[in-house]
Amino acid sequence: MSREPLDQSRKLVTELPGPKARELRERLETYVPKAVSPSTPAFVSRAEGGIVEDVDGNRLIDLGAGIAVTTVGASHPKVVKAVQDQVADFTHTCFMVTPYESYIQLAQRLDDLAPIPGQTRTVLLNSGAEAVENAVKVARAYTGKQAVAAFDNAYHGRTTLTMGLTAKNMPYKESFGPFASELYRVPGSYPYRDGLSGEEAAARTIESLESQVGANNLAAVIMEPIQGEGGFIVPAEGFLAKVVEWCKANDVLFIADEVQTGFVRTG
Repeated sequence: MSREPLDQSRKLVTELPGPKARELRERLETYVPKAVSPSTPAFVSRAEGGIVEDVDGNRLIDLGAGIAVTTVGASHPKVVKAVQDQVADFTHTCFMVTPYESYIQLAQRLDDLAPIPGQTRTVLLNSGAEAVENAVKVARAYTGKQAVAAFDNAYHGRTTLTMGLTAKNMPYKESFGPFASELYRVPGSYPYRDGLSGEEAAARTIESLESQVGANNLAAVIMEPIQGEGGFIVPAEGFLAKVVEWCKANDVLFIADEVQTGFVRTG
């Protein structure tokens, strides 16, 4: 059943939240834990392109995009068709139990796009936190070492391990400790605040790694190439390369917890 296209304009037909949204908020507060508390007063009924329509018929400009995941707009026809075609074949299976070709196709495509020399391999996971947890497990198993170093202003997730790697206490860590052990924090590159060149900031980072942790103990250094929750911090030019160079020279794995640079979101 086809529907009329959603007009790509903002329009308010009720106050916000509207009557249907207020009723849904009451049900939410009754049946959903308070820890899951949406910040937007509107409840979406449909979305298309860059517009969200709520249950009261208000059209709102979508500035959240599902936390920046709908990069081609909501309900793009090609995405809708791909989903429909897939669920007509099968809706879900665990790849480790019953594998299928499209998983391999996507992994191959991502490997081809990865800006890393040599052979790469891809595993598809449910969330960034799960990816970080697995990367740390791989690093510890591969190197035989335990320590992991993260950076000032870092954000890596909300599981127990990734909360320990995250720097920001509120709202992510308050009252949830104790956290995993053998996690260390070192200064990174924040040129707007510290005024250091990439090489100078890298030298400070490396000195901290060597004096506070020790390369012989360090399994991995984990870093957001561009920090997000910490303030959208772009490191000074040359900083990342110097830290990676030190990691390679000292049998330390470098984990890039990439979010803000948008790798493979737009191709």
